Amino acid sequence: MRTAMGVWRWRHNPLRRPTDLFEAWVAFAALVCVVVVAPAVGWVAGLRVDGTLQQAVHAQRQERHLVPAVVVRPAPDTEPSEDPAAQRTAPRRTQIVASWTAPDGSSHEGTVPAAEEPPHPGDRFRIWTDARGRLVGRPLDPSAAAFHAGAAGLAAAAGVAVLAVTVRRLVVRRLMHRRYIRLDRAWAAAGPDWGRAGAGG
Repeated sequence: MRTAMGVWRWRHNPLRRPTDLFEAWVAFAALVCVVVVAPAVGWVAGLRVDGTLQQAVHAQRQERHLVPAVVVRPAPDTEPSEDPAAQRTAPRRTQIVASWTAPDGSSHEGTVPAAEEPPHPGDRFRIWTDARGRLVGRPLDPSAAAFHAGAAGLAAAAGVAVLAVTVRRLVVRRLMHRRYIRLDRAWAAAGPDWGRAGAGG
């Protein structure tokens, strides 16, 4: 902030170097990017992602249906995992054979996770299917879509801000490097005569 304010204060300073003014303008541009550009980019990115996800939510709710199913019998035991760690950490849901009627009227039977433990033949529960009765996942919730869109907007804003600050630091580092080179050259030129009478030192 102090460097950015120098754009105005150093306009007519006789000690101002060209690199000082350039550094101040770079700092001011970085400040504008962080305060104005980054939030704007995050807002636009969030709106676009939210629009895309909300369209996906609408499409999934049109294509996926919650239909009643009936427990027929327990499913045959599946082969255990070869990874002992996975067996200890991954909770196993009871698999059952269930029957259901698709929205198009066709009957289906398949293996699904049990809704309640322990399952009993004849128990009723609901599952998500497409129009033809094929099992599908739960449709995306609108609130979850909005959360993901907000996270995407924040990530975009943070990315722009980090990029602006990084570019500013790189530019300042380059300017400092050039200043040191010029100082070394000036000292090399004036060093042999420093402190000698009549040399201006």
